[in-house]
Amino acid sequence: MVTTLRQDLQKRLLNGEFNCEKELTLSILSGKWKIVILWHLGHEGAHRYGELFRLFKNISNRILTKQLRELEQDGIIYRNIYPEIPPKVEYLLTDLGKTLIPIVDAMFDWGKANMQYYAELARQSGKQQE
Repeated sequence: MVTTLRQDLQKRLLNGEFNCEKELTLSILSGKWKIVILWHLGHEGAHRYGELFRLFKNISNRILTKQLRELEQDGIIYRNIYPEIPPKVEYLLTDLGKTLIPIVDAMFDWGKANMQYYAELARQSGKQQE
């Protein structure tokens, strides 16, 4: 259950700044790494911070922390802290977060079906620019 809400999301909701429900969904999922984080949590289960960090090339600690915090504040993931020394922290999907997995899967399937097309288009564009 969401107990807090990102300030920017709260402000947009209270000010009626979303023109439609799709904008809300995109706002929740926006961020370079969020969809990939959700895919891993949805298909592989709980992950510790270090495990998530190692999954992604070219991500900084600051950005991963920011993306995880936003997903947590939006009620999409849960941060489970185990009372151990050293502390163990795992991230997992909430019930609300699990409802996004079909969307994430559809995006994955679309990308898989069209990756070759766009790779070929990129090669052709690269040749034209030479």
